[in-house]
Amino acid sequence: MDLLDRRFLFVVGKGGVGKTTVATALAVEASRREKKVLLAMVNCKERVSQLLGTDPIGSKIVNLRENLDAVNMTPDAALEEYGLMILKVRAVYNAVFGSRLVRAFLKGTPGLEAWSMLGKAFYHASPPRGEPDYDLVILDAPATGHALDMLRVPFVIESVAPPGILRRDAARAVELFRDPVQAGAVVVTLPEYMPVSETLELTKALTEELKIPVLQLVINRVLTVLFVEKERSVLESLPAELPENTDIRGLAVAGKRRVLRETVQHRAIRRVRGHIEAPCSELPYLNGLETDPDAINMLSKALQNRE
Repeated sequence: MDLLDRRFLFVVGKGGVGKTTVATALAVEASRREKKVLLAMVNCKERVSQLLGTDPIGSKIVNLRENLDAVNMTPDAALEEYGLMILKVRAVYNAVFGSRLVRAFLKGTPGLEAWSMLGKAFYHASPPRGEPDYDLVILDAPATGHALDMLRVPFVIESVAPPGILRRDAARAVELFRDPVQAGAVVVTLPEYMPVSETLELTKALTEELKIPVLQLVINRVLTVLFVEKERSVLESLPAELPENTDIRGLAVAGKRRVLRETVQHRAIRRVRGHIEAPCSELPYLNGLETDPDAINMLSKALQNRE
């Protein structure tokens, strides 16, 4: 089954690994296939507008290009929109949520702000009645720890909340998120020791604790390999064998540094691919993503190459 035939995808990973880039590339590819897509960000420093050359994206859903909408969700705006989607009538919403006591209670309830954003994204993919607003919702999740805290919320609500709308929607979300035919996680990492270690812990929490399927592993910013293995030992030792004042010593030092980076990359990729069974895509290291309009299109195509 193709990854983009699902209804809901979480793009997760350590901060700084390129989750937003991957989420945007997936959204662009899905919209190119004529799927109606919502790219939902979670109260973040928004970069999608730079990647796609659009106006900044705020807390209201905006159209970026044909078949592709986006939103940068904030707790207050998401709570209001989610409440309206549930209650349908603004007068009823104002009567319930307009009270300062009610709003103070909601803000003080652990996990409810996170659920307001996750629930809003979920509601666009799977309303309780009628057709969904979008064929695919892609959630650009927060960094690892915050993402897991957010994803745990519907499971907690389903377990402890009294019967009612909140528990009903949480139970429907849990059912969707655990169904590999309809939803799952795209895990993004870098070919480096620390990101790979955190990725393995994240994947374990997703699959064993939350039972959310990992559908794809993405290794971002992979360097082109310049040196084969038998050349590496020679280049590593070369700077020490050259005089300090030789003209080529600087070049030899640069070669050694590159070899060390390639060695780290090789070991990190082997480790993460050896522990995560999901199909894997390796994305090339690119400079100037925000200034190259073709970069996202290239990455969206590279994401389709899975091993």
